[in-house]
Amino acid sequence: MTDLTLGAAHRTLRDKVTKELRRRILSGELAQGERLVEDRLAAALGVSRNPVRESIRVLAAEGFIEVVPRLGATVARLSAEEGEELFDVRMAIEGLAARLAARKHTPEAVARLRHVLEQAKAAVESGRLEEVADLNTAFHLAVGEAAGNSYLALMMTPMLQRAQWVFSQTAAVRGPHSWQEHLSLCEAIEAGDEDEAQARAVAHVAAARRSFLAAASRKPKTGKRLGNTQVTT
Repeated sequence: MTDLTLGAAHRTLRDKVTKELRRRILSGELAQGERLVEDRLAAALGVSRNPVRESIRVLAAEGFIEVVPRLGATVARLSAEEGEELFDVRMAIEGLAARLAARKHTPEAVARLRHVLEQAKAAVESGRLEEVADLNTAFHLAVGEAAGNSYLALMMTPMLQRAQWVFSQTAAVRGPHSWQEHLSLCEAIEAGDEDEAQARAVAHVAAARRSFLAAASRKPKTGKRLGNTQVTT
C-alpha cells in the first residue's frame, strides 16, 4: 500500500537531502568550518529551503553541523579531543560487539561479513576512497548485527556515522591496513573465539586512533566548495 500519510513525501525529500549533505560532509566536499547558506544549498540541490532547513537540524543533532543563533550554520570541526572521546567509546562498544558476534556467530552472519570484506578489498585496490569509508562502516554495522543485541544496535549506528567522518580523514593511509584488520576480526568471529575477537576489535580501534591523531596533527585548514548534485523526489 502506498504511504499517503500527511507529510510523507516531504519527509522523504528531507531524508534525501540529509543523506546527501551528510555524504558531502563525510567526503570533505563540505569542509569543516564551512558556512552553510540555506539558499545556496537549496539551489545546488534543486529543492526548496524547507527540507534543507530541516536537514540542517537533523545533522546538528548528529553533531555534524553547528548552529549558532543569529550567525547561522557551519560544518562542525572534528577536534583531536572529540576524536579521542569517540575512540574511547568505540573501544568499549565495538569490543563488546565483537565478543557477542563470536559467541552467537552463524554461517549467515559470517557470510555477510566476508561479502563486505570482498567489496572493501576491491575498493581499496582501485583507490575508491569514498566507497572504502562506506564499506568500513558497513563492516562494523554487520559486526553489530551479528552480536544480536538490540540495545547495542541502537548505539552503534549513530556512533559509526561519526566514526566514518573520522575514518574519511585517513582512508588513503588506513584503507589497506583496516581491511586486513577486519579480515583478522572476521576470522576470530567465525572461529567463535570471544576473547580473541574482542582483543582484535580493540586493537583495530587503537590503530585507527593512532592514525587519526597523526593526521589531525598535520591537517591543513583548507576546504572545498559545494558541487551541483541534484536531489529530486
